[in-house]
Formats: sequence, C-alpha cells, structure tokens
Amino acid sequence: MPLRVEDTFRDALRSEHGEAGRALAGMWVCSGSPLIAELCAGSGLDWLLVDAEHSPNGLESILSQLQAVNGYPVHTMVRPPVNDTVVIKQYLDLGVQNLLIPMVNSVAEAEAAVAATRYPPEGVRGVGSALARAARWNRVPDYLVRAGETVSVTVQIESTAAVEAVEDILKVDGVDAVFIGPSDLAASMGLLGQQEHPDVRAAVEHCLSAAEAAGKPAGVNAFNPATAQHYLANGAGFILVGADVALLARGSEALAAQFIRPADGGTPASY
Repeated sequence: MPLRVEDTFRDALRSEHGEAGRALAGMWVCSGSPLIAELCAGSGLDWLLVDAEHSPNGLESILSQLQAVNGYPVHTMVRPPVNDTVVIKQYLDLGVQNLLIPMVNSVAEAEAAVAATRYPPEGVRGVGSALARAARWNRVPDYLVRAGETVSVTVQIESTAAVEAVEDILKVDGVDAVFIGPSDLAASMGLLGQQEHPDVRAAVEHCLSAAEAAGKPAGVNAFNPATAQHYLANGAGFILVGADVALLARGSEALAAQFIRPADGGTPASY
C-alpha cells in the first residue's frame, strides 16, 4: 500500500505566503500533553511549535503529540534542545518533518544542522528507516532517496553573533527559513527581558530585511499583539503569537482575580 508523508512547512510558506500573500500564524505547544496539542491543532492556526528546549518534552511525548495532531489542518514544527546530530536523527526518525534548530550563530552551525537532516553523501544522518516512523517502517516508497524533500530546516537567530552572520547563514543550502528569538537576542545584547527595546527591534528588522533580500522566509516570536503586527508589516512571513502554557496561566489568574475576594475584604478584581 503506497503511503506518503505530509507537505513540509517550507511548502506551506511557499504556497501561503508566496501565493496568498499571508503570513502564517502559530503558537507554542509546551505542556508536553498530547491532549493540549490536539486541542491547539484544531484552533484554526496555521502551525504549532512543539518545544523541547525549554519544555518537558522527550522523545515519547513528542511522538504522542505528532500522533495526536495528525490529520488536523496544521503544520507542526519541533524545536530540539540543541543543534546535535544524534538528537536531530532521533527526531527525524520519530517522524518530525519540520525542525527549528536553536542557537545557530554561524554558517558552520547552520551547515551542521542541515547535514544532520540529510543522508550521505549530502549529509551525515544515520540510516534506520526500517525501524523508523519517518519512513512508516519502509512503507513510504523511495524514502531514502526522497528523505531530504520531506524535511524543512529553520534555524533560530537569537544572538548578536547570529545577527551579524545572518546574511551568510541565509545563503546556506538547505536552510529553508530563519526564525528570530527576541528574548535571547535581547539577553545577548545586554538587555535581558527587554524584547521591546528599540535596539532589539532594530536587530529583528535587520534580519527580516536580510531574509527578504535573500529570498527566504523569516519568522519571529512576538506575544505582544502590537509588536506582532509591526513585524508582520516589516516582512515577517510567519510568527508565533502565544503559548499553551501562557494562555492557561493568564486565564487561570484572571479567574482567580475575578472570583477570589482579596484579603483586605475588598471586592474581587474584574477583568
């Protein structure tokens, strides 16, 4: 029975942003819960980012979330904790098709990320398709030959070094897009916690312009709606505008503020 893998995030960026002229809006999925991932997959957003760098996600929970969202009209990207050949191999074998590689600061690191997703001679990915969900246990025709087509690689620009090298990083064959992380970028600029600082915004805008000049998509993380709209107006082709855990945290706090009487006997706060 012939089987196929899904289109990649690279394909979505080309079809949606390129043809429809619309940026792709998504959210973080950080809880580690397949149920929450499925709930978010049906939201109507274009894409989800399952995070394993700052969230309690291991191979088993990532696999469960991939299975939970399968069949929903949403693209799923996964961020590993590190730009590492072995870790990337494990993610790809799980069936992860869209990778966001964190902390890519140089051309060499971008090239290493791409090489980890390609079988020899183009790269260094270990061959285990007969054992792997990626190839549906060798049920996907010609998987070994076509594997590179089934994977998209987005690298994260989140340091001053990366911003300085962004034009060259964008030239790396196999880097499909860049994604700017203002939080770590601000920290590397000595502006910890100041993602809205003018210097940080200028650095983000520099990367967006560099990507446009290179003909590759660029995305950015922006939970502030006004900031998100600003980056979209300045060329962002995809964006993350929220997170499952943040929505639950703020929503539960709002309930507490509305219905729990303050210790001073005053009336509960209302949102």
